[in-house]
Amino acid sequence: MSVDKAFRDMIRNEIDAQLKPLRDVVSRLEAGTADLDALRNVAERLAPLAEVVGPLFGAQAPAGKAVRRGPGRPPSRAVVAAPAAVGKRRGRKPAAGNEGARECAIKNCGKPSRTKGYCAAHYQKLRMLEKTNRRPSAWKDYADSNSVEDIKLPRGRAASKALAAAAQAGNAG
Repeated sequence: MSVDKAFRDMIRNEIDAQLKPLRDVVSRLEAGTADLDALRNVAERLAPLAEVVGPLFGAQAPAGKAVRRGPGRPPSRAVVAAPAAVGKRRGRKPAAGNEGARECAIKNCGKPSRTKGYCAAHYQKLRMLEKTNRRPSAWKDYADSNSVEDIKLPRGRAASKALAAAAQAGNAG
């Protein structure tokens, strides 16, 4: 026997000893997949019966096959969550229909009012104007519909100057 053959046998025995736990795990997984295949077959045979009987017991029908989407795109949500499961939303929805619904206080806005008589967009504008001490006197809380003239806010450098002037006026007053 040559040294080369003895060396190869020694390496082969060492590799076999190191891979034995891995082989055991793989064989256990293969045995488990056989059980899973049997369960899958039973589920497929019972699916038509479950579709018929499930709604009687309050079970929801399973969603169809998921459509594969491109990479980086989230999977489509086939099942819509029940309204009770959705977290509490902030604010209130505009009144349904024309009964009790008010329009935004800003002239020619036309959107339904949500908070303090203003639509969502104009209410955010109101908050920003309050925060920067630039709220016009006409912008009152709970103003009548279509009664307040909208203002156009400056942008860029003009906005920086207006904010600085408002800050100075706030410090002086």
